[in-house]
Amino acid sequence: MRILVANDDGIHARGILTLAETLSEEHDVFVVAPDVEQSAMAHALTLHRPLRVKEVDLDFPVQQAFSVSGTPSDCVKIALSVLLKGENIDLVVSGINHGPNLGCDVLYSGTVSAALEGAINGLPSIAVSLVNGGEKMAEFSHGATFIRDFLPMAVAMGFPQKSVLNVNIPAISRSEFAGVKIAELGMRMYTDTYEKRIDPRGQTYYWLAGEIVDDSEEPESDVEAIRNNMVAITPIHFNLTHHKELDQLRKNMDNILDSLLSPAP
Repeated sequence: MRILVANDDGIHARGILTLAETLSEEHDVFVVAPDVEQSAMAHALTLHRPLRVKEVDLDFPVQQAFSVSGTPSDCVKIALSVLLKGENIDLVVSGINHGPNLGCDVLYSGTVSAALEGAINGLPSIAVSLVNGGEKMAEFSHGATFIRDFLPMAVAMGFPQKSVLNVNIPAISRSEFAGVKIAELGMRMYTDTYEKRIDPRGQTYYWLAGEIVDDSEEPESDVEAIRNNMVAITPIHFNLTHHKELDQLRKNMDNILDSLLSPAP
C-alpha cells in the first residue's frame, strides 16, 4: 500500500520514525509531519501565517518526507492536496504518539486529528498511541510491528466510512499483550490546575498542569482495556451528533419551537 504517515510530536520524534521505518519494510511510505512538536493542537489549521514546507532526508528509505511549519491537520491536508497529489495514497496512519489518547484525550489530540483529516478526505485512517510514549526510554518498536501486522487485517475487514480506528497500545512487549479489545471511549478526565508565575520582566503568566482523575471505568472502555494490558481499538468519527438523544430532543422541543416561532401577540 501507499501510506501517508503523520503525527503531532514532530517529524524527528522517535515514535513516527519507528513507525515509518517499520511500515516501509512492506509498503511505500510518505512522511509529512510538523517541524516541531504540535501536541494537543486538536484539529487546528494555520490561517494567519504562511506554511513552510521542507523536504527531509530520513536515515532510512521512504518515498518522500516533508516537514511542515503547521499543525498535524495542516500536514495531512497539504500532503493530500499539494505535496502528494497524484500519488494515490491508500491509507493514513498517524503516530506513534508519545503517550496515550484514551477517552476525552481524543478531543485535544493532534495525533487523532491528523487521522481524522485523512478520514474527512475519504481515506482509511488509523491513529496510534503508546501509553508510556512520553517516557525517556519508551520502546516504540512493539507498537510499530503490531500496526504493520494489523494493517492487512484491517483492510480485509473494511474500514468504517469517514471514521478513524483509534489504537492505544500498552507499554509492554507483544508477548505480554493480554489481547485486543474493540472498546468504546472511556471517561479519562483531568483536573485543571493553572500555576501562576512571574516572568523575568515582572509579567504574570499561567502554566497548565493538572493530573488524571483515576475514576472507575466501564468494562468495555479503552481505559479499562489498557489497564488490563490489552490493545484498545476504538472507531471514532467526526460527526458529533448524539443520535440517541436526537429524536427525544426533537419531541421535547416541538412545542417550545412552535411557540417561539409564533408571531408575538
